[in-house]
Amino acid sequence: MTAENFRNIAHKIPSSPGIYKYYNSQDDLLYVGKAKNLRKRVSSYFNKTQVSYKTIELVKRIERIEFTITSTEQDALFLENSLIKEFQPKYNIDLKDDKSFPFIVIKKEPFPRVFLTRKKINDGSEYLGPFTSVGRVRELLNFIKQNIQLRTCKLNLNDNNIQKGKFKVCLEYHLGNCKGPCEGLQTKEDYNEGLQQLKHLLKGNHNPVLQHFKIEMKAFAENLQFEKAEMVRKKIEHLETYQAKSVIVSKHIGNADVFTILREDATAYVNYLMVQNGTIVQTHTVQLKPHLDEDDAEVLSFAIANIRSNFNSRATELILPFEIEYPEPGITITLPKAGDKKKLLELSLENVNYFKQEARKKNSLQLEGKSDWQYKEIVYQLQQDLQLTVAPIHIECFDNSNFQGSYPVSAMVCFKDGMPSKKDYRHFNVKTVKGINDFATMQEAVYRRYKRLKEENQPFPELVIIDGGKGQLSAALQAIANLDLNGTMTLVGLAKNEEEIFFAGDKQSVKLPYNSESLKLIRRIRDEVHRFGITFHRNQRSKGTFKNELENIEGIGKATADVLLQHFRSVANIKKANLADLTAHVGAAKATLIQNYFAASAS
Repeated sequence: MTAENFRNIAHKIPSSPGIYKYYNSQDDLLYVGKAKNLRKRVSSYFNKTQVSYKTIELVKRIERIEFTITSTEQDALFLENSLIKEFQPKYNIDLKDDKSFPFIVIKKEPFPRVFLTRKKINDGSEYLGPFTSVGRVRELLNFIKQNIQLRTCKLNLNDNNIQKGKFKVCLEYHLGNCKGPCEGLQTKEDYNEGLQQLKHLLKGNHNPVLQHFKIEMKAFAENLQFEKAEMVRKKIEHLETYQAKSVIVSKHIGNADVFTILREDATAYVNYLMVQNGTIVQTHTVQLKPHLDEDDAEVLSFAIANIRSNFNSRATELILPFEIEYPEPGITITLPKAGDKKKLLELSLENVNYFKQEARKKNSLQLEGKSDWQYKEIVYQLQQDLQLTVAPIHIECFDNSNFQGSYPVSAMVCFKDGMPSKKDYRHFNVKTVKGINDFATMQEAVYRRYKRLKEENQPFPELVIIDGGKGQLSAALQAIANLDLNGTMTLVGLAKNEEEIFFAGDKQSVKLPYNSESLKLIRRIRDEVHRFGITFHRNQRSKGTFKNELENIEGIGKATADVLLQHFRSVANIKKANLADLTAHVGAAKATLIQNYFAASAS
């Protein structure tokens, strides 16, 4: 769109807060932005005489402009954030943060269970988090189990079932980990008090829990129940020790969100520290790729909105290294010069620096930034390290993938001169193998690949890597023998964990030096085949390409099959399940159909 064309429509754009969207001639969404004044902000793209090359390229592609008026600038910020997440427009900042974080869920049910989950569903339950460390969450849940008596069973503890005496207390009750609500030995009020203590602990607010335990200990002592008082005293001691291990900055700070940013070339890194009751309870770093030369303040503002949304932050204070525009009412921005808050900024910067260094190491592991001759040098080094007769200019690597013991597929990646040759990548839906058989699956994939190359008189690779142990390597060698291609190429097996390389017939494996360029190349090839295989497998699942064996049973549909797989994890486990277990999940009629089908197929 030219400046002249824009002038013809500029008067139609309101001078209100809101978001604007740019579309190209194919009606693809190019960019989403927010503004205090829509007309003024959009006009700036067409009126500026000195703008970056990227902005000029964006403006050239704009064919259509849409806008949405919002009541406040804050609403515009949240709407912009939501649209960028959903549509990921080409010219917006790219937030590289695809992790799935765990939550602690308090299930909506009588005497709610508390457990770890990665799936947040709209079922009325209360979800606390997300948390950046699974290990930290498990440690926290273990601590809670030792100090707060909550049930772990899956019984339906409604009033009717408890009154009828349907349940008996289990071992957890006798161990002192549960107060026996299943037999009516604990009231809902007492159970809810335990849940309230749990919420305090998750927020780093230990004092109310300590006070509760101290009152409880005093009451037991006054009633001469000294054994119970001693048990509570140990809980107090345990909690005080746990509190001392937490990263406490200052009890005077209260709740705050700390952010720092670091720029390097075309990449930005933003670190986040969540502080609650003076304790750092979360830390997380994200990587961003600005596309329109946004300055640090714009990138940081975008990241803050995203991160606070993802982590459900309600803190009203932002501790930042510099001033930004952040239009959320009730928010105080602090730029500390000294004291505890300044130390928090320094700690955040230390974290973001560490993340950047780790990202750089990861990139170096992937051999990024090397010249062509450096890649070729690595290939010749690999020849020496593996004592190959010829340099492995052309390398191919195979890997198998399956999902919960079902739906096997194979993938192959190709590297030439030490670089990926993506046009030569191949994937294989398994055709001849029934069930899960890694060896037969590998044999089929290798056979199909080199049968095709042989028929088309295409060059064979000098080195073939089989991602797996000796069994997979033997299966691949059998495929080569069946094609009468022995001696045409060198096949090696790559052990999945130890990064050891096996040659056919050798008792001893080859271990390349840990930081050698040869091993870095092997790692990169292995990681690439994993990525390619998993992506293919995921796409096939999302398209519904795989047909579950259960769906072959007349009367069993995809929904029923999914319910069974979610619980039993694999078809093999479903075959072993008894009629009662199956009935509990899909009903008696379908359970009978399933058992009869597998009984008939086994006979």
